[in-house]
Amino acid sequence: PEQPQSTSYHWEKSLHPEQREPRAGNMKIIPVLLFLAPLALPAGADKDFFSVGSAGSPETKSRFAMLDDVRILANGLLQLGHGLKDFVHKTKGQMNDIFQKLYIFDRSFYELSLQTSEIKEEEEQLRQTTARLQINNEEIKNLSQEMNLKIEDLIQNKIQLQEQVWGLEDKVTKLAIIQPSAQETEEISSLKAFVEQQDNDIKQLLKTVEDQHVQLDRQHNQIMELEDKLNHIELQELLENSFTGKHQEPESIPSAVHKPTAGTYRADGAAADCTALYHIGVQASGVYTIQPNGSEAFSVYCEMKFGKS
Repeated sequence: PEQPQSTSYHWEKSLHPEQREPRAGNMKIIPVLLFLAPLALPAGADKDFFSVGSAGSPETKSRFAMLDDVRILANGLLQLGHGLKDFVHKTKGQMNDIFQKLYIFDRSFYELSLQTSEIKEEEEQLRQTTARLQINNEEIKNLSQEMNLKIEDLIQNKIQLQEQVWGLEDKVTKLAIIQPSAQETEEISSLKAFVEQQDNDIKQLLKTVEDQHVQLDRQHNQIMELEDKLNHIELQELLENSFTGKHQEPESIPSAVHKPTAGTYRADGAAADCTALYHIGVQASGVYTIQPNGSEAFSVYCEMKFGKS
């Protein structure tokens, strides 16, 4: 019959391996072939059967599909099976790649979480250390103020003692001409001993103040270093949070806070320390007002020497 031949020719053209490569679209051919084959072939056979019955022909028509149609259908199913097999292998490889990438991402995220926890612990330790250093700095500042008050008293006593010494020098000059009595000699000796004792006390206090000043500078430098470390850790945490939340709404990353270093001379006229006074040309020892970074202004006694302060 002509109708099955045209149908088989259409299947052969659509499923020829040189005209169309097997791909995922071959999956749509299965329902078409399964539904068209039983509908087309029996329909042609029934048509022949009824035409034969009506004409009364003695010839018997076959109710099965033609061998060529069966071969074409088998060839199409074979090509479809190969296409499905290739598609399954390709999909399996893609799934393996996706699982491998997910495993790598999960491991990286876990390592990043561990590093973040360590950084947070170090940050907490640095904050505690900074708090302790600030408390020590306040204590040293209070001690320095007390020492400054004592030094001012000692300076006044020294001025009074110098006036007394000048008076004693005048007396000694007079006694060089007149023989001094025993009482005056004892008074002079006691005054000399008292002056020497006061001078030694003043030297010790000056040394203590200098040590306190050095310790203040050291504490201030440590606080500045810890603040820089804290700023660096906060910036690193912000960068890591932006990396982990890249699928979320982006947030602005603030820049690291720049902490100014200790200047040598301020705009309001107060120097940072005695060394700054020495650098700007002050060479006379005395009481000066200084103001370190982050502290209030207070007066200290600065002893200027050749080459250092």
